[in-house]
Amino acid sequence: MRTKSIIFCIFLLLAALPAEAGKVSFSRYFTGGTLRIDCMREGNVSSDSVWVSRWIDRNAPWHGSRTQLIDPFDNGDYRISVRDAKSGKEIYSRGYSNLFREYRNTERGRKVKMRFEETLLVPMPKRAVQIALQRRGADDSMVDATVVTFDPAKQRLDTLWREGQRRDLEVHGDPSKKVDVVIVAQGYDGESPQKVGVDFYRMKEVLFGKEPFKGHRADFNVYGVVGDVGTDFGTFGIDRYLMTFSVHRLHDLIGTTPCDFIIVMVNSDTYGGGAIYNFYAVSSLHRMAEYVLPHEFGHAFGGLADEYVDEEMSYSTLHLGEREPLEPNITNLKDFASKWQSMLGEGTPVPTPADESVPKGVCGPLGVYEGAGYSSKGVYRPAMHCMMRDYAPFCPVCAKRLEEIFGLYTR
Repeated sequence: MRTKSIIFCIFLLLAALPAEAGKVSFSRYFTGGTLRIDCMREGNVSSDSVWVSRWIDRNAPWHGSRTQLIDPFDNGDYRISVRDAKSGKEIYSRGYSNLFREYRNTERGRKVKMRFEETLLVPMPKRAVQIALQRRGADDSMVDATVVTFDPAKQRLDTLWREGQRRDLEVHGDPSKKVDVVIVAQGYDGESPQKVGVDFYRMKEVLFGKEPFKGHRADFNVYGVVGDVGTDFGTFGIDRYLMTFSVHRLHDLIGTTPCDFIIVMVNSDTYGGGAIYNFYAVSSLHRMAEYVLPHEFGHAFGGLADEYVDEEMSYSTLHLGEREPLEPNITNLKDFASKWQSMLGEGTPVPTPADESVPKGVCGPLGVYEGAGYSSKGVYRPAMHCMMRDYAPFCPVCAKRLEEIFGLYTR
């Protein structure tokens, strides 16, 4: 009997190994500090190269989750993968995007190479690691583009101290268990501290003005920093597209402030904004900011696609390829089962005929409606109206992805 008991116990231990093998112990691999990696990406439609330009000791505790270290979402054009140099085990990863994806589809980007800045924050490793900067391959899977060794015992680290003055706008707890958002106030030279404070308050309230962010307010910490990061309207020839190319400067200003996501608040009454997944979001102070910011934060926070049609855009055919778009809220029906098919009601036709009687402030029934991702044909969205289309509430598909992202930062 004793032999059988021992065998049974061994069987249970072996059965548990696959589940345990996927876990990463934060304390085993990381010091608790933060490593900032400044990169440069250069290319055009036919080339894409990336390299590390600076290693920086952020001189601050790791602000992200200490349990959710591997990115479960297959989203973003790029991904950073940190691997233990000795075992090869992946110990940290995050997907993200860059303005370069859009640039390479512009007329200039089809011919002229241009450089773009990237900044990546990862937990400070205890020992040597391999850091892979990955990009999408021909089959849309992630492949290593550049792999570099980082050894904290040997690597020279820069330290930056010229950060902007931090304001705690609304703090609910331990940064490692909250979504940490930094609002950077741009264009406030000569303005009174009172105006900056009023605008910080306004944008903070706008952030929590719509569901599902409203119901998750206690899951956030919000900080404010004032400084110039050189935003411009007219990015890539689109008047309302308001972005910055000074990503390294942006992170210099943020300095040691806990930061999972960045919102750049631009001191202008002109309508505009923009966002890149896991990179940053931008909004002006236009009266429509209460709609623009949630829409743009949907891109930056959830990796959601635009659901409107604008075929004058240079990248209007971006989602008409042979593979499913990466974003969870649009489909070209190449692999609809991987999207929201399981959420549809029984008998819902695919595609779903448009119902123009649905009021613009209402999502309407869940379906598969043609016209999304800038294209009028061949790309489909989940609802007649949505925050990602025309500033209606987030539809159930978008809300589901946002809820999943909350868990990545709060557990």
